[in-house]
Order: sequence, then structure tokens, then C-alpha cells
Amino acid sequence: MLRAEPAALSDDELLDRYQCAAFDYFLENVNPENGLVADTSRPNSPASIAVVGFALSCYPIGVERGWMTREAAVKLTLAALRFFWASPQGNGDDVTGHKGFYYHFLDMRTGLRVWRCELSMVDTALLIAGMLVAGAYFSGDDDEEAEIRQLAEALYRRVDWRWAQGSSPTLRQGWKPKSGFLHYGWEGYNEATILYVLSMASPDSPTSDDSYEGWTATYQWENIYGYDVLYGGPLFMHQFSHAWIDFAGIRDAFMREKNSDYFENSRRATYLHRDYARHNPYGYYGYDENLWGLSAGDGPGGFRTSVERQRRRFSGYAARGAPFGPDDGTIAPWSYPASLPFAPDICLAALRHLGDRYPEVIDNFRLPSGFNPTLANRRKFGRHGWVSEGHYGLDQGIVVMMIENHRSRLVWELMRSNQHIRRGLDRAGFTGGWLSRDDGDGA
Repeated sequence: MLRAEPAALSDDELLDRYQCAAFDYFLENVNPENGLVADTSRPNSPASIAVVGFALSCYPIGVERGWMTREAAVKLTLAALRFFWASPQGNGDDVTGHKGFYYHFLDMRTGLRVWRCELSMVDTALLIAGMLVAGAYFSGDDDEEAEIRQLAEALYRRVDWRWAQGSSPTLRQGWKPKSGFLHYGWEGYNEATILYVLSMASPDSPTSDDSYEGWTATYQWENIYGYDVLYGGPLFMHQFSHAWIDFAGIRDAFMREKNSDYFENSRRATYLHRDYARHNPYGYYGYDENLWGLSAGDGPGGFRTSVERQRRRFSGYAARGAPFGPDDGTIAPWSYPASLPFAPDICLAALRHLGDRYPEVIDNFRLPSGFNPTLANRRKFGRHGWVSEGHYGLDQGIVVMMIENHRSRLVWELMRSNQHIRRGLDRAGFTGGWLSRDDGDGA
């Protein structure tokens, strides 16, 4: 239950409640001994290295908002950085990573690889991005804050980005010790911009000069509902890298040709999702201009059933997208605050509609991974349909960061000052906007 009357709150008060509830996920699901944070709030969930990256980025926000002390943030940050620095690397079994990269999921207690998962390049990038936020924020002269800066820099430099290209210009998506690199790379626009920026900026083992151009060569430019847009179906693809980097007004070669930028592209993608829900081509219940947003997230499960005499197929965890699918009627409501900087008017309207029309899907201002109103009043599901059990750290992290970027630009400003971010953007061919001004340490 929502446990509040959101209609009585101002926009800023409403965002504060949602942001604080999302932030508390990290305090509730962290192992304070090693700084690892659970992938989900479900029992026995392993840690996700990307969620740790989000946590490290959110602790400074918690300090600035008064939700935790600076001392507590330093302690949790150091626990994570010290763990990753000391954790075993190698191509064996009982390790956390290899060549500076880390396995996607780790045991919450031991920090060792679980589920025979892959060494993940993009999730390592999200982890490193969080470390760089910590290094930029904790600028004090005391020994602990100095150690945060030293470890963040050392952990970033340890990553062998060039190795992760394999024999290809583009970065590989993953690697496993027995079978080597996964047999697919990055195709089309997605959340990997931060990965390429960090990999190209590396002082010690950068990717080749053609790696970013090799990725952008796979982009898919479309005209959908009247919007010229660089296509990426799920909304998270238009949000994750933007949580760390302010792309407004800066352009690479691809966007210069299109007379756009990635911030504007995310704005158009957000409106595209709203318009897709208006069209509602498959007739799912509840879709309209204030109920939209398909992304990667939890789902009701793999089954088929008839809804209003139509046979429907539903999925579990999946990357849902618009307008080319997949779509099974499952909405990702955390998409609203995660897209807030791009389209504040429609995101706030959707957030308020959710609280007014579907209060039972919100747990004390914490948004679920997904809910499906098409399954309302059916056996096993509640009055409002299926709602995800537990919460996901990725969802909560992007909510905290993007609300903060909308309110104060805190993370964007911290990362603007980082020499690696500026150098990586420069090597990827970005120019203009804030990159043309001396806002930080220089490229």
C-alpha cells in the first residue's frame, strides 16, 4: 500500500518521498562487511556488481539529502572498494573477477562468483562509474576519503579494456573461463555508452581508436510516430548511461549528422513510449497517456491464458520495448522518475496517475519492478493485476540518481569534473556544450 496521500504533496515533496524510499533499498540490502548489495530484496539474492555501482553513486545523494551521515557513507564506500581491490582475480573458479572485470553476480557473504555467470563488461563499467562518483565526491583531506580516491583510481586503471575487445573492434558483452568470450557483441544503441567512454579513456589499457565508431555503425535510426529517433526498445537503454553523464548539448559524429544529441534522443524515446501506450496496438488494459513505460524488469511468468477471448502470452523477467516489442502488458513504473530529466511533465503526470489509480502497487513510495493491470481480478492476482514481488536494486538506483539529476544535477556535476569521463568523451568524438568549457580538470 502507498500509505500516504500523494495528491496532497507538492511535486518536490512527492519526488522526495519516492527518492528516499528508493535510496533506503541500499541501506536495507547491503552487507556492511564488504559493501556488496543484493540484486533484489528477495531472500538469498546474490549481489549484483551493477547494483553496487548504483549504491556507490547514491551514497553521496543520501548524504546531501540528510538520509545518512557522511561517516556512514564513507564506511560503506570503503568497505566496497577495499573488497573489490583485495578480492581474488583469475581464470579459476573461486574468484570474483578476471583482468580487472568482475562477474555479474557474486555471493553476498564471500563475494565469489555464483550461478556460473559471465564476466560482465557493461556491469563492470556501471560498477566503475559508481567508484568514480565516490572518488569525485569524497574530496576531504582525511585518510579515509583520500583512500576512497586512491582505490577508485586504482580499480579503474586495473581493468584491461583492450583485452575485452577480443579480436573485434567492439567490446565483447561477456566472458566465461571455460568457453571464452560470449558469441555476441553490442548491436544497436543501448546502455553501453558509459562502457565505451570509460574504456576509451583508460590511461593504461584503452580500447582501440575504432571501437566506439564500430559500435555506432550498428545503430538503427527510425521514424516512429513522427519522432526521428535512435532506436532502443526498452527505456533503460535511454537512461542508464545518462545517470552518470549529462549528454545535453554534446554530440558525437553520429548525432552531429542527425542534428540531435543523446539527451534529446532520450526525450523523444520517452514521448514515443507515451504515444505507444496511447495507440495500445495489442489492447492491453490500462494503457493510456498516463500509463506507459516498457523496460527491462520482472514479469508475471512464462504462461499463456485467455484475456477477453484473446490468447495472451506472458513472460517473466524480460527486456520489454516499444513499439517493436516484446510487450505483454507489463509496465515498469520506475521508468517515470528514471526519465524525469528528459520529460518532466509527462513523467510527473504518470507518477501521480499511478498513485491515484493504482496505489496498491506502490509500497510506501517504493516502486515495483513491474506490474500488469491486464491480469486484474484474475485467480492468483490482485484487484490491480500482477505486481512484482520484492524490489530490484537497478530500478531503485536509477530512480535515486535521475531524480537527483533532475533536482540538483549532483551526479552530472561530479562526473563533469572527472578527467577520465572528459577524456573518454573526447576520444569518442564528442564536442560542444559543456565539453567546450573549462568546467573541471580538463580532458
